[in-house]
Amino acid sequence: MSDLQQRIIGWYEQIGTLTPESIEARRDVELVIAKLDEGSLRVAEIVDGEVVVHEWVKFAILMLFRLRGLEPSEAGPFHYLDKLDLKSNYAEAGVRVVPGGSARRGSFLSPGVILMPSYVNIGAWVGPGTMVDTWATVGSCAQIGANVHLAGGVGIGGVLEPPNAKPVVIEDDAFIGSRCMITEGARVGKGAVLGSGTILNPSIPVIDAQTGEELSRGYVPDYCVAVGASRRREYPGGEFFLPCVLVVSRIPEGERHNKAALNAILRDNGIAT
Repeated sequence: MSDLQQRIIGWYEQIGTLTPESIEARRDVELVIAKLDEGSLRVAEIVDGEVVVHEWVKFAILMLFRLRGLEPSEAGPFHYLDKLDLKSNYAEAGVRVVPGGSARRGSFLSPGVILMPSYVNIGAWVGPGTMVDTWATVGSCAQIGANVHLAGGVGIGGVLEPPNAKPVVIEDDAFIGSRCMITEGARVGKGAVLGSGTILNPSIPVIDAQTGEELSRGYVPDYCVAVGASRRREYPGGEFFLPCVLVVSRIPEGERHNKAALNAILRDNGIAT
C-alpha cells in the first residue's frame, strides 16, 4: 500500500469533518484526481477476468466534493457553477472533441478518442480509438475499452457509492447500439454487439436464444450479438412481461473485425444499431 493510499484512507475515515479549509486532505485528494486525469490511476480494471475496484481512489473522488466549493467557470459562451473544472489540452492528448462534447477533469481519455457532443464524468476511463457518439453519456467511474463505439444517445451509468460497487465496464471492440442503457455495474464483454435500445443492469437476465439457458445477469459475454427482449411471468395480479437480454448469435472469429459481416449478422437477426 502506497503512502498516498494510506493517507487517503485515513482522510476518508474523517470525511464528516472535512471542509474546503482542510488543506492537507485537499492536497492529497487533488493529487489523486490529477493522477486519474492523466491516466496513471484507475478506479477499476479487469484482473484475471474479474473487475477489481480500487476503493481508495473512489474515496478521493467522494471527498473532493466536500473539499471544494462551487466556483464559476466559462467555456466559450457557456457559463458553469461547479466544484470541478473541465478537461483541456486535447490536442496534446491526441483526443478529438467536437463542439458540444465535454469531459470533466479526473476522467481519462486515451489517444485517438473522439467525443462528439457528449459527456464523460469524473473517474471514467476511455480507451484508445473509442468513439463516444452524439448525446452519449459516460457516467462516473465507468471503464470503456479500446476501439469501442458508443452510438448516439447511449447511457453508460455512473457508480460512486458505495465505494466498493463495481462500475459499468465495456470491454475492447464492443459496439453499443443507439439508446442502449447500461447501468449499475453491468458489463459488456470483448467484441460484443448490443442492438439499439437494449437495457442492461445486474438484475436483468442474459439468455441464450438457442437453448433458453440463463447465461448471467447483467453481463453480455465476449463476441455475442445481443438484443433487448422480454419474457412472460405470471403474478397473482396477472401476466406481465419483464425485460431480458437475448443472445441471438456468436460472432465467428474470422468475422470479428469485418464490418460487412457484422452488419449481415445484425440484419439476419433483425437488430438495429
